[in-house]
Amino acid sequence: MEHVLVIPRSLFDELGSFQGFQPDVERYLPAMLNTANNFFMERPSAENDPTHKQLIPYSIFHHAGRYLCYTRGGKSGEKRLVAKRSIGIGGHINPVDQTQDHLGEQMYFNGVEREIAEELKIGGTHTQKVIGLINDDSNEVGAVHLGVVHLFELSSDDVQSNEDAIQDLQFMPLADLIANADGLETWSKICVEHLASR
Repeated sequence: MEHVLVIPRSLFDELGSFQGFQPDVERYLPAMLNTANNFFMERPSAENDPTHKQLIPYSIFHHAGRYLCYTRGGKSGEKRLVAKRSIGIGGHINPVDQTQDHLGEQMYFNGVEREIAEELKIGGTHTQKVIGLINDDSNEVGAVHLGVVHLFELSSDDVQSNEDAIQDLQFMPLADLIANADGLETWSKICVEHLASR
C-alpha cells in the first residue's frame, strides 16, 4: 500500500487558498513542509479525500529557450491524465524519502530528486528553484492535489525518458506550447500561462 505526504486542506485555507498559479512560495512552502503540518496517508484514501491535499512536486525543464514536454502514456500512475500532454515531471512524496528530519524539507527535496531519476535520464548539469504553487479545485484530480512548481535550468538538452509513462519527449518553444495549450493537462496549461506572463 503506497503512502503519500499530505497536508490538511484547512492549513491551505488558513495560509490563503487560491485557484491557479501562486508565485508567493515563502508564504506557503515553509509552513507546508513543517513537520507539525504534514503526515503520510494511504494513497487510495487520499485520492478521494478533499479534506487533505497531497503535495506534488511538479518539475519543469528549460534549456536554451525551450521547455521539455511529453505525452502521458497508458502506464501513467494517474489514470485520469493519460494521453494528455505535460510539461511537468512529478509524483508523490513517499516514506522512502524520509531522512533524520522525518517529514521536513530535506525529505521533500529527496522526493523531488527520486521522482526525476525514476522518470528521466538527464545528461549535463542543472540548477533548480521553486517558482510557485498550483491549485485547481475545478476537477477531481486537482481537488486532492497541490502542486509545487520547480524550474530546472539544464546545461544540455540531453534528456531521455526512463519509463513507459513518458512518451514523445521533446523540447518546445513557449510560443508553441501556448499555441497548443488545449492539448495540455490543466497544471501544465496553468504553468504555461504563468511562464508567458513573466
